[in-house]
Amino acid sequence: MKIYKPTTPARRKMSIVNRRALSKKEPERKLIIAKKNKAGRSYGKITVRHRGGEEKRFFRIVDFRQDKFDIPARVEALEYDPNHTSWLTLLCYRDGERRYIIAPEGLKVGDEIISSQKKIEIREGNRMPLKYIPLGFMVHNIELAPGHGGKLVRSAGGGAALLAREKGYAQLKMPSGEIRLVRDTCSASLGMVSNPKWRHIRWGKAGRMRHRGKRPEVRGKAMNPRDHPHGGGEGSHPIGLRHPKTPWGKPAFGVKTRKKRKWTNKYIIKRRVKKKRKK
Repeated sequence: MKIYKPTTPARRKMSIVNRRALSKKEPERKLIIAKKNKAGRSYGKITVRHRGGEEKRFFRIVDFRQDKFDIPARVEALEYDPNHTSWLTLLCYRDGERRYIIAPEGLKVGDEIISSQKKIEIREGNRMPLKYIPLGFMVHNIELAPGHGGKLVRSAGGGAALLAREKGYAQLKMPSGEIRLVRDTCSASLGMVSNPKWRHIRWGKAGRMRHRGKRPEVRGKAMNPRDHPHGGGEGSHPIGLRHPKTPWGKPAFGVKTRKKRKWTNKYIIKRRVKKKRKK
């Protein structure tokens, strides 16, 4: 982490993740497309509040499938991506093709990795089906269906622990604490996702959030009663309700939003750990 000196009020306690290990190069031209900013609007109407005004950025095409099997790839660069919390790795395969993947923690420029449907060497960045990965290893970019590409554990610092295998399924402990079953024929990448210190960033000033596309929010209790259930009253006052509510009158905290009859419930052995809300 890089912590700034308090030269201005905005710089006080402000921090960023040190990018000294990243490659100083422009993104690969063939693997980027322009990203259109929709500012939380659909047909001009606001459908998602508090979005808009973000910095212009390119969208990197990331390969979550890694379906070039048994062809070694050399790490050409480690790059920053404004659309993901983790770093990206630029791979160059033996046949000359280049692809972006999520960078595993500990991978360096010049290293070689490989993706396969068979049992291969246990090394950070290598990818193979869960049935060939030793128990106790951390994995990321996990598939939910064979060949459909990684869907789980893709954010910075994430890693799922492989606990057991039984009857064609593997038990994985997710970063949230949830333990769930995944078919052992699904592929996963070895190691944890890069940039684990991202969660410790102190943004410092409101302008940094504006650059990320987040607009200001107004407290409900500062509104009028017609605008929010928490609104109304004189001066500083409580919300006047037993439980906090959304602007549309629904419970805001501590209410389960997952469908009770969701078809994937049978794959969840233990629910995620519920975090206590700070008072």
